[in-house]
Amino acid sequence: MQSSSASVFLIVVSGVSLALGCNKALCASDVSKCLIQELCQCRLQDGNCSCCKDCMMCLGSLWEECCDCVGMCNPKNYSDTPATAKSTVEELYRPIPSLFRALTEGDSPVNMMVVSFPVAEELSYHESLVSFLETMDNTHPNISLPGNSIHASYDNTQDKMCTVVYFDDCVSIRQCKLYCESMGGSKYRWFHNACCECIGPECVDYGSKSAKCMNCLY
Repeated sequence: MQSSSASVFLIVVSGVSLALGCNKALCASDVSKCLIQELCQCRLQDGNCSCCKDCMMCLGSLWEECCDCVGMCNPKNYSDTPATAKSTVEELYRPIPSLFRALTEGDSPVNMMVVSFPVAEELSYHESLVSFLETMDNTHPNISLPGNSIHASYDNTQDKMCTVVYFDDCVSIRQCKLYCESMGGSKYRWFHNACCECIGPECVDYGSKSAKCMNCLY
């Protein structure tokens, strides 16, 4: 039975990836697991959604990205916006700054790349946004801004560096979160091409908006 299911997986994924743009780099492992367990085998196009809920629960947090791989949702058009331009960010519950600094000092650990850049660079987008809001405030008196508090948060960042870690290979969003937690990171950014970025304690925003994973660039 397993060999038969595995064959179905190869046919489904190879067919869908060519026709519908299924993200095999991200979805292959989890989709294979769910198909082998026969949790995503019903045919939605025939009006049979008896397995849809089980399939959704099996894919978990990857449902949104991978449901088209199993024919459970409309195909995504990845040509409109590159996956590297989209990302999901989250703050981690219990960061350990001393651990993150210790792991990122000196030579980079195997299978990852450490990148540091000025916090001011990280905040450049927000500076532009603040300028835009202040322009709106001048022309539309009904729009209120929190005084000088917006700029106050930038005053102490001139000499600080934001350090982030990129894993070389593609990982799922769950793996990304677990890896960044294990490194003591304060936040993580998971790009929709499956590139994972762990964000250090000195970073004020969510690190770099560029995906730089060596083996996961597309």
